[in-house]
This record gives sequence, C-alpha cells and structure tokens, in this order.
Amino acid sequence: MEFWPEFLASSWGKEFVAGGFGGMAGVVSGYPLDTLKIRLQQPSLSNTATKSAFGVLRNIVSSEGPCALYKGMAAPLASVSFQNAMVFQAYAILSQALNKSPNNNDPPSYKSVAIGGFGTGALQSFLLSPVELVKIRLQLQTNKSKTNTIANQEGPRSIIKSILKKEGLRGLYRGLTVTVLRDAPGHGVYFWSYEYTREKLHPGCRKTGQETLKTMLVAGGLAGVVSWIACYPLDVVKSRLQAQTQTKLDQFPPKYLGIVDCFRKSVQEEGYSVLWRGLGAAIARAFVVNGAIFTAYEVSLRIFFSNNQTEENGL
Repeated sequence: MEFWPEFLASSWGKEFVAGGFGGMAGVVSGYPLDTLKIRLQQPSLSNTATKSAFGVLRNIVSSEGPCALYKGMAAPLASVSFQNAMVFQAYAILSQALNKSPNNNDPPSYKSVAIGGFGTGALQSFLLSPVELVKIRLQLQTNKSKTNTIANQEGPRSIIKSILKKEGLRGLYRGLTVTVLRDAPGHGVYFWSYEYTREKLHPGCRKTGQETLKTMLVAGGLAGVVSWIACYPLDVVKSRLQAQTQTKLDQFPPKYLGIVDCFRKSVQEEGYSVLWRGLGAAIARAFVVNGAIFTAYEVSLRIFFSNNQTEENGL
C-alpha cells in the first residue's frame, strides 16, 4: 500500500508514470493510422499497388467495419504504456548520466540527448519487438464478411500460443535485429529533434520548463515525423518480416529469409518506392501520436511536481 506514494515521491517515479500516460495517449490517438500503415506496407496483391491510402482506408471500413481500424489495440495499449514509461525513464537516466555539465540544474547537452536516445531505442526494442509482432499479425487479419468477424479472427493470446507452439520463445522475437536497427538511431533522432525544436520555439524552456501546450504538441509531432522519415525503409522491412508466419523448416519456407533478402526482393519486385509505401499515413500518425505523447508526458510531470511542491509547502 505504501509503494506508490513513495515511488511517485521520487523523480524517477514521476518520469515513469508520466511516460506511461504519454504511451496511452499515443496508442489511442494514432492506432487507426497505424493499422492503415501496416496494410499499405505489405506486398502487393493484384491491383492493390495502385491504391492510395484513402482507398485502402475506405476498403477496410466498407468490408470490415470501422472497428477493424482498432484491431489488436488491447495488447499495445497495455504493453506500449509500460514500454513508453520505460523509454522515458531510461532516456532520463542515460541523458543525465552522459551529461558532462558541472551544474546539475543545466539540461543535458544535445550530444547527451542523442546518445541517450540511441541507447534507449536499443534497449526498448527487446520489449517492443514481440508486441509489434503480435500487433502486426492481428492488424493483417481481414474479415471477408462483417457477419462472420468473430469466427475467423484470432485474439492476441491465441496468436502468442500459436507462435510459441510452432517456433518457441525465439519466434516471438522474429524481427528483433531489424527493430534494433530501426529504433536505436530513430530514438536518437527523436529525442534530439524534440529538445532542439522546443528550445527554438520557446527559448529557455529546457531550463525553465515553461513551454506552452502548443510548443509541446508541435515539438513532439515534428520529432515523430523526423524520426520516422529517418528509419522508415527499415520499418517496411520489419513489417514484412514479422508478417510472415512460415519458418525455414516448413514445407513452403518464408518468402523473405532475412533483412538483406527482404530488402533485395522487395526492391526487385516493386521498385525502390516500396520502401516508402505508407509514409504519408506514417507521418500523419507520427505527428498526432508523438504530439500527444510528449504533451501528456510533460503535463503529467508538471502536475506531479506541482503537487509535490504543494505538499512540501503545506508541511
């Protein structure tokens, strides 16, 4: 009973819980666009290569219903909230540890922010990779008939059981290497872009923490956009590798045998433009999601710290 009050009394506890709130805000606000992005990234079938993001969206809603845009959200809502809490916690620790400023009140240097973000991205991949594997499998399930949605669908639990039975624990970490390659540099760019943008929009706010909600939203949104553009081709490769259900031991082996093989075959069959397919939906989602994440995170931190100061003044 005494754990949470003591945990929230520490700065680490505040950052962890605020990061969790940010993660929840990000999942809810951007999940439909994430489903659209995953559908767009998959290999082309018949005339689907010519379809626009709006066409795919209209097809999903008309053939499967609007709820299909939120398919598989339960798993990431819980896990991404925890993962996001860990991300902000790890980033705060690493960026401060790498900061060489003699004054502890100074914000971390931009170099410390970038390196701390890089390390954070690599660490969080171990949490995120299995979650995204299950999420992608759920998002790629289609309903040919709106009246038969339950019978033909698997839930996250059954998908996890199926993967463990067929491939073991290693199967849940399919795509881990490419996730690390995507997220380590992606998070370095992500946190650096946020800190740089917020300081440019509101000079001095990195020290005072007095930026407006508009600054939080715009800086967070732009940070998400820049980081996604930097790592998007790797995200396409990751989605294709994790969407495969076959293994090398099956009678019919998987189409893609690894990162390089997936990259080569995708480009050969569909051209270099395939590496940017779905980028528009990803950018739109990135701005919405990361604006929500950083705003929820920063606002939560201010509430926690202001409540703490009120309690101390009361004493």
